[in-house]
Amino acid sequence: MKNSFLNNIDSKNSSLKKKIIGLCINEGDYSIAELSKELNTSIPTITKLVGELIDAGFLEDMGKSGTSGGRRPSIFGLNSSAGYFVGTDVQKDHVSIAIANFKGKIMNFQDDIPYSLESTEASATGLCDIIKRCISQTGIDSGEVLSYGFNLTGRVNHLTGYSFSYFIGEDKPLTSLLEDKMDAPVFIENDSRAMAYGEYICGVANNENNMLFLNVSWGLGMGMILDGRLSYGKSGFSGEIGHFPLLDNGQMCQCGKIGCLETGASGSALHRIFMEKLKAGKASILSGKFEDGNCISLDDILEALNEEDTLAIECVEEIGHTLGRAIAGLINIFNPELVVIGGKLSVAEEYMLLPIRSAINKHSLNIVNKDTTIKFSKLGKKAGPIGACMLSRSKLLGLL
Repeated sequence: MKNSFLNNIDSKNSSLKKKIIGLCINEGDYSIAELSKELNTSIPTITKLVGELIDAGFLEDMGKSGTSGGRRPSIFGLNSSAGYFVGTDVQKDHVSIAIANFKGKIMNFQDDIPYSLESTEASATGLCDIIKRCISQTGIDSGEVLSYGFNLTGRVNHLTGYSFSYFIGEDKPLTSLLEDKMDAPVFIENDSRAMAYGEYICGVANNENNMLFLNVSWGLGMGMILDGRLSYGKSGFSGEIGHFPLLDNGQMCQCGKIGCLETGASGSALHRIFMEKLKAGKASILSGKFEDGNCISLDDILEALNEEDTLAIECVEEIGHTLGRAIAGLINIFNPELVVIGGKLSVAEEYMLLPIRSAINKHSLNIVNKDTTIKFSKLGKKAGPIGACMLSRSKLLGLL
């Protein structure tokens, strides 16, 4: 499979085959006549290419169409076992991995696998070893994997293959290093952008072609689907909403600037605000743990929220209001059909949604926000790995 037309960008027939597969991915099964019309290519040529795709295992004959009257044409669609795509979401201390078949169905998902992210080749090798073990455990032959997708936080240039949060050296991009170890095409992506694509293809999006995805985790990032396509910007770094200078709070962001949105609307902001209120004497079910000198993590705060802790609710509502102000501005600028809130803090939907909507109503134009739906992530923690799978498939086939 790996030496097939998928890696041949020069052949006209290879390009047409990719377009046929792309149509089947995006629209479903097709007849020869429908493909001929869509691609403005003769029926004999399409018949030949579809036959070659069937012989290669990428397409299969789905039987006759259900149309009434006349001779029913044969319908062709994707062969789910044609190959696999592996998506890996890489965090500082763990990774999550998803494996999808050729049709995009998730066959396996493994979460929170311990891993230490470092800017060394040894760390990259360890990452590849983890992925290979996961593939082996599923019974899939690594030779059947057509491409790999890797998500990383921070600034990622998906075109050059360099990550500036996982920078190993200037002489060789990260993608080349990983391809050498995985023996298949590798694509890297910013985690928020990959999560946005995952929700767009497999999550809450329902034919909305203008969607903003906010990744509210320890930091704050954004992925944008504009006119049905991922938006990258000139240098591939668009979506840095967390570093928008919105707040006059005197707080220094991890980027070194003061007053970034991330300092008031993120997991790190929630943790800081909660701890400040605890130190000021506010009561919480975590007060005892704090007074004993034990560390309180973001997970502890979210668990307290789940137990209806008053202080945790108060802090989450504050985060929601600040985030809602930012979303109001985004709505005024982009006029999107859909805004999706995902990431670690999306579990706080019950307490965040009201202050978010209240701030949107207060700070955005009514004529604009009435056309925008606010939803929370459907995929949850699977959004990143699934997005990486779907992106690696789309990029391999030239669909992006």
